[in-house]
Amino acid sequence: MNIQVLVATQKQIKFDLDSCYYPIYVGAYFHEGDDTYGYLKDNDGDNISDKNKCFCELTALYWQWKNSKADVTGLCHYRRYLSEKKFSKRPSDILSSDRIEELLKTYDLILPKEYCLWGSAVQQYSTGQHKKDYILCGDILREKYPEYWDDFQTISNSDTIFICNMFIGKKHLIDQYCSWVFDILFELEKRIDLSGYTVAEKRIFGYLSERLFNVWILHNHPSVYRCSLLNTETTIIREIIRLFHTFNYKVLGIDVLKHAAKRKERRDGRK
Repeated sequence: MNIQVLVATQKQIKFDLDSCYYPIYVGAYFHEGDDTYGYLKDNDGDNISDKNKCFCELTALYWQWKNSKADVTGLCHYRRYLSEKKFSKRPSDILSSDRIEELLKTYDLILPKEYCLWGSAVQQYSTGQHKKDYILCGDILREKYPEYWDDFQTISNSDTIFICNMFIGKKHLIDQYCSWVFDILFELEKRIDLSGYTVAEKRIFGYLSERLFNVWILHNHPSVYRCSLLNTETTIIREIIRLFHTFNYKVLGIDVLKHAAKRKERRDGRK
């Protein structure tokens, strides 16, 4: 089984990876002449590298969709990987090629476990991004793929989703997803004006695709094996803060989203 899991990065990875992992320098279109460490580059072959500032790691996914001949493909980040060890930061605990091959004899996809949001998917998106773009994305999905509309609404109201655009699976299945999601995102790109958006706000296609991936999963119900999310750069403090906010929202009912929304209003008012 030929396995190619891309590792989206603009940094040199400081540890050894299993042979199935292929670092790919994303946004290479903007870094001609820079040291790309001998990695794959997302501006080779059929590519959308010039969209990296708005599409984020999706430029790596698009490159793989159009150029890879592997039987199994996947995507992770230079600091985030899939692992069967809880709370690990050790690169040695990253899912191996042998284990991937074993799992995919039974399952269609390997994903990180669902992440608990501080509110619904649309609420959480709207605290950092523009809700009108989320609504427009839904409108486009309803126009092009009306059979997915109920699934879109379900995910929009859910407070647990798969995150980070990370997955490993059979290429023919991931290719089907790519054909669907890029069709929606490219249409959305035609209809929105990003002028006046901050650097973070311009990353909307990466953020929206996280929600769309969950819509696609819900509608097509592939068999899924869930792994832990291994972050080689996480800190105990950051994890405590995340758990604190989740506890406030889930258990105490404190509206942490309200505070985030107010911060966004103040930020928007300074533009």
